[in-house]
Amino acid sequence: MRMRQAGLAGAALAVAALAGAWQAAPALAQAGAASGTAGDVVAERKAGLKQMAGHLEAIKGILDSRGALEPVAGRATEMQRFFEGFPARFPPGSDTGDTRALPAVWSDRAGFERASANMVAALGKLRDAAAAGDAGATATAFREAGGTCGACHRNYRAR
Repeated sequence: MRMRQAGLAGAALAVAALAGAWQAAPALAQAGAASGTAGDVVAERKAGLKQMAGHLEAIKGILDSRGALEPVAGRATEMQRFFEGFPARFPPGSDTGDTRALPAVWSDRAGFERASANMVAALGKLRDAAAAGDAGATATAFREAGGTCGACHRNYRAR
């Protein structure tokens, strides 16, 4: 029993450390760009966006199979946290290298920040609908979140 408690405590610490690192990523990205590691900033945000795409695919699978909605709420919450700090993942100097971010990310910063805030709001609706167990509202909110994602891509991401 003692070993199991120690194992659970260790797992809880690992989860807490990962959550803290994920939340600190925008500040670290900004610091990295300031110290001349724009490539690292780009790689970090691309990895985060790849994870977000994975969440969207998983949510679509859940909705298509009419599965339990609790995992949707959890994934939407994680995505919401990521996008709350999204503009900070594009600090000055991170517009070079292997990135598809358009110059408008930096030249129309207010619009980019608004688009990010719209995504946070759309993901909040998705989370709330899933948490309420309403499959129809969850599907609608998922489509709206996808539209919000696409709207940002049209203005701020190269094809």
